[in-house]
Amino acid sequence: MVPSPLVKHLLDIDANKEIDRITGWMRETILKQLGRKGAIIAISGGIDSSVCAALCVRAMKAERVLSLLLPETESSDDNSRLGKLLASHIGVEAITETITPMLEAEGCYRRRDEAIRALIPEYRPDWKSKIVLPSVVDSDSYRLFSVVVQAPDGTQTKARLTHEAFLSIVAAMNFKQRSRKMLEYYHADRLNYAVVGTPNLLEYDQGFFVKLGDGAADLKPIAHLYKTQVYALAAALELPEEIRTRPPSTDTYSLPQTQEEFYFSLPYDQMDLCLYAKNHNIAAAEVAAALGLQPVQIERVFRDIDAKRKMARYLHSAPITLPLPKG
Repeated sequence: MVPSPLVKHLLDIDANKEIDRITGWMRETILKQLGRKGAIIAISGGIDSSVCAALCVRAMKAERVLSLLLPETESSDDNSRLGKLLASHIGVEAITETITPMLEAEGCYRRRDEAIRALIPEYRPDWKSKIVLPSVVDSDSYRLFSVVVQAPDGTQTKARLTHEAFLSIVAAMNFKQRSRKMLEYYHADRLNYAVVGTPNLLEYDQGFFVKLGDGAADLKPIAHLYKTQVYALAAALELPEEIRTRPPSTDTYSLPQTQEEFYFSLPYDQMDLCLYAKNHNIAAAEVAAALGLQPVQIERVFRDIDAKRKMARYLHSAPITLPLPKG
């Protein structure tokens, strides 16, 4: 995926200088502020976790970094393959912990399947599924999630989700991120290591993470970087080309699913420009001209950014406690 020229211009950074800045901060944070000996990071062969893992090695040396591969029965085979490729490339130990038994014990798949069958009674455990959201740029209509299911013969069926079914499916799928995080902190506790989170700015700002799941970490070294900038760091870190050119995906549902059909309004390079424009008061007309869209479509994206930020406040919030009584 090639970022548009305007995105590349606006988000251009000195990647090597930024790598030095981040890794210096990571050393200071992990060793001194947190008092930990090294870093734990879950890897999937995706660009964000790969960059974060490489940054850990630059900051801590490979012997102080443990990478985790945390597949389950619905994970893409590419995740484990590319995760192992990355671990070998940067010289870190990789431990594989299959979380399927945990998810089965928690009722992850069963609870999801029950919610889907309330809408599509013929749905069975050997079918595949995902949830999708209409594009925000095409209409001002209120957007509603739908579930797409695929039978073993390849036949697909789509049904609009009720609010209850949507919440039930998402709640069940969140077991995946939270189960993985349990294992990350298990290894962190036994080694006295810090857990490194992997969200980029787009995900962090827009709430594209699970509270106390992939949103939980001791430090988040790329949460200030647009996705486009993360790709720039990947090139400077000389990560394997197959990882650097891999399109972003959620890898949460059993059917292939892009991030834009599940959550974001546009592909990441266009979303980066829209978020940058929103943050820097750049007019919708300028963004529209750069992306070949209409200003009204960019205004819809801007409104969607605001709406997601509002929802993300809960995800970012720390536990709320009652103040001590006065006197």
